[in-house]
Amino acid sequence: MKIVILGAGQVGSTVAQNLTSEDNDVTVIDFDARLLRAMQDRFDLSTVVGSATYPEVLARAGVDDADMIIAVTDSDEANMVACQVADTLFHTPTKIARVRAIEYLSCPQLFSPDALPIDVLISPEQLVTQYVKRLIEHPGALQVLDFAGGKVRLVAVRAHYGGPLVGQQLRALRDHMPGVHTRVAAVFRRGHAIIPEGDTIIEAGDEVFFVAARKDIRAVMSELRRLERPVKRIMIAGGGNIGKRLAQSLETSYQVKLIEHNSTVCQRISQELKNTIVLSGDAADADLLLEENIENTDVFCALTNDDEANILSAMLAKRRGARMVMALINRPAYVDLIQSSEDIDVAISPQQTTIGSLLAHIRRGDVVNVHSLRRGAAEAIEAVAHGDVSSSSVVGRRIDEIRLPRGTTIGAVVRGGEVIMAHHDTVIESEDHVILFLVDKSRLQEVERLFQVGVTFL
Repeated sequence: MKIVILGAGQVGSTVAQNLTSEDNDVTVIDFDARLLRAMQDRFDLSTVVGSATYPEVLARAGVDDADMIIAVTDSDEANMVACQVADTLFHTPTKIARVRAIEYLSCPQLFSPDALPIDVLISPEQLVTQYVKRLIEHPGALQVLDFAGGKVRLVAVRAHYGGPLVGQQLRALRDHMPGVHTRVAAVFRRGHAIIPEGDTIIEAGDEVFFVAARKDIRAVMSELRRLERPVKRIMIAGGGNIGKRLAQSLETSYQVKLIEHNSTVCQRISQELKNTIVLSGDAADADLLLEENIENTDVFCALTNDDEANILSAMLAKRRGARMVMALINRPAYVDLIQSSEDIDVAISPQQTTIGSLLAHIRRGDVVNVHSLRRGAAEAIEAVAHGDVSSSSVVGRRIDEIRLPRGTTIGAVVRGGEVIMAHHDTVIESEDHVILFLVDKSRLQEVERLFQVGVTFL
């Protein structure tokens, strides 16, 4: 595909990295020539210096014959205007825009076909809020991802000594929980992927990805580690877009405190939040944390715009007794560093959380959901099977008859409202939603081809 990305910031750079690795023709527009040079040194792409809203700049970037533009500049207004220009002057087929301000998002009529011509709206703050909320609902999980409208979830959990399945073969899982349907999609041990078989032995420290119906997740987690008690008390550092949204979504079900250092912001959000205690202060102030009973806090979420402040306050909260801590980290290098430490339980990358929503609209075949895993190294996708035995490579075939690329596993099939855990003799039917796990993302195009119908279906 020919894709033009508007904005060379963190999200634009992450998108470009993913798309160029899959042999797309990518051009990036940005004001900052230095950022563009750095991207050209790292990735196989073209760049154009200038304003992403100017018709002449868009023309130089080749928007006139592009399949898609992805507007992810720092300005909501620039992203919206660029989509309007691309549609009016260049008739670009697909227009994706990042819009962050809730003031715009709360007026969906702005983005109707008769108004702003934006095909897909991406709101990183909303996606991160949903991501953190799912982690809070399942304490102890490293990642919780929704498929098929929430009917199926893919959960990553670290196996600990004491878990009934630790030290045993995977096939024992069915004996331990005869009434629970689940499937282990992948195991990562010391950074290396293991394709799970019945005789695979789970070791303490393994990162285990399993697929299960929403109601069964807690039972499966109990096989891999001691279950954490349910969350009651939550402390949030940062009253920006993400912190405020998270507090709003949690305050009716949990006891929530929010710390914000800017007194003006603090005053404003204290009027907007109904059941949240809003505190003016520094989340990295040990005395303040102790005064607010950090040792009785179940989850501490550091969600400011400053990576270093998030890391420091989360580490401090952990050492002062918080049961679980999460930190929002923008720099990819920091994410890798933090994930390997024991001081912070979960490092949240807005780029990796956002990229899945973008990729779902770029994948070939009928791919309706994409989640980037392990900092982009692996991927989980939800694809819809179409056609029949003669036109499809998957429909009418048992899973053990499908020529899946190496390192790819099918975790579950959703048929109508029914969740079916994948076994070797499960037969794929037309319109099934198939949940796949790809350990090796370079095999993605082979998976996409499996779900294309005939030779012309895209």
